[in-house]
Amino acid sequence: MIAEAGMLGGLAHLLMAASLCGAIYSVIALVAVRRFASLPRPRPGARPPVTILKPLFGAEPGLFENLRSFCRQAYPEVQIVCGVAAADDPAIAVVRRLQAELPQADIALVIDGRIHGVNGKVGNLINMMAAAKHDLLVIADSDMRVEPDYLDAIVADVTASAGGLVTCLYVGHPIESFWARLGVLHINHGFLPSVLVGRMFGVDPGCFGATMALERRTLEALGGFEPFRDVLADDHALGAAVRALGRKVVLSPRPIITSVGESDFKSLIQHELRWARTIRSIAPVGFAGSAATHPVALALLALPAAGFTSGSALILAVALAARFLVSWGVDRAFGLAAQPRWLAPVRDVLSLGILVASFCGARVAWRGRAFRVGPDGRLTPQG
Repeated sequence: MIAEAGMLGGLAHLLMAASLCGAIYSVIALVAVRRFASLPRPRPGARPPVTILKPLFGAEPGLFENLRSFCRQAYPEVQIVCGVAAADDPAIAVVRRLQAELPQADIALVIDGRIHGVNGKVGNLINMMAAAKHDLLVIADSDMRVEPDYLDAIVADVTASAGGLVTCLYVGHPIESFWARLGVLHINHGFLPSVLVGRMFGVDPGCFGATMALERRTLEALGGFEPFRDVLADDHALGAAVRALGRKVVLSPRPIITSVGESDFKSLIQHELRWARTIRSIAPVGFAGSAATHPVALALLALPAAGFTSGSALILAVALAARFLVSWGVDRAFGLAAQPRWLAPVRDVLSLGILVASFCGARVAWRGRAFRVGPDGRLTPQG
């Protein structure tokens, strides 16, 4: 009994210490967010023709509005190439509606079922490249939404990168549901600050499917999209390949919007578990260490382990204050609509649970199929 009590006390102290570290991290995150949000935006310069590649799968919530935002750029010459793999994909009707509403826009639709690897999105991009007219390419996920001056900012950054790649962070906008709001909190108050903290300390910020802009010659130097056809984290792999050429990957100082449309618990967990196992495959040690960035969840675990002492309750209060501070800081810095504050501790607990679950298996669900993620990030179909 004494030994068990000692172990429990040791666990309580460990959890409380980790929670305090998480609270300190939250303050650092607030500083990182404020610094990033105050960066000057690039001034538009040359405006070469641009092809935007939009690989599609299904008619997800908000797809029409998302695509339309890319078609309404205040930019002189833009081609939009939308691609699907199946002739019965519901996204086709959305693209046809867009073409009818904006007849002046250069919108191409590629329907091509050729399979090039396990990653369906990359296979789609390979098939779409034949329709791309221009030498400046912007790849953007289908759930992204942008302002009319988006291309001016991205093209200015590509020009400054001297043959490198430009990528963007993103902030979440919920398509009304409780689960979508939880998904938004993960993006806005978890993922985004963590990237900016790493950036502040000189850690490679990564490369994100929200936006990947590069010149055609850079893509050709990589061997096209083909080297990434079996990789789950194709965006990360593309960025790493550009760096391997000795070129820069630039993080644009302006996040764009992602529509978060998870309508139930299952879809939210499947999405976030796939995301978590992707990150785990890239940086397992660092991802495990990120448990300390969930101070509320750690403090809640410490409460019963410590016997509900006043000290453990104080740690929980500090953790809650730190979490609310980050939420407020991110929303204020990027002009975001505040989500209900009581969701913050719920989100913290859920995030820690998903992190732990990501180390308890390698299966992911993506685009209606099951895969296994190998240690090298490569996908193997299951079932």
